[in-house]
Amino acid sequence: MTERFEVERLIEADPATIFRVLSDPHGHVAIDSSGMLMDATGDPVNAVGDSFVVHMDREALGDFPLGRYDVTVTISAFERDREIAWTILGVSLPPIGHVYGYRLEPAPDGTRVTSYYDWSDIHPEWRAKDIFPIISEQALKATLGILARTVTPKRG
Repeated sequence: MTERFEVERLIEADPATIFRVLSDPHGHVAIDSSGMLMDATGDPVNAVGDSFVVHMDREALGDFPLGRYDVTVTISAFERDREIAWTILGVSLPPIGHVYGYRLEPAPDGTRVTSYYDWSDIHPEWRAKDIFPIISEQALKATLGILARTVTPKRG
C-alpha cells in the first residue's frame, strides 16, 4: 500500500525565489490547493525545529466537521534553497506523524520541484482511523501549479 506521494514539476524560477515562498508561513497559505489553509501566524523559518501556526478550516474538504482550528507546523528538514519539510501538531493528541515537504533541484530552465507527502510513520491510533491520505496526489500537483504561477515571472 502506498504511504507516500511524490510529484514534480519544472518551475521557471530560481531555487532561492521558490524557497522564500516555501519557508514563509504566508507562502504556505498562498499556494495551498486544498482550501483548508486560511491564514498563518509567524515568521519565515530558518532551521529545523522552527515553527509557525496555520489557521485552518476543514470545510473545504467536506470530510470532518472540525470547524476552524489551528495547527502548529514544525520544520523537520531544512536545507536552504534545496529542501524543506515539516510535521504538524494539531488539535488532537497523539501527534499524527505525517510529513509534507519539497525538494528543489536547479535545472537549465528553472528549478525541478518535488513535492512529497509521507504518512508511513503515523501514530498507530491515527492509522486505525483509516483516513490517510488526507491530501490527494492531485492536490499536491495542483499546489505545484499554484507555486509556479506565484513565482514565475509574468510574460507579455
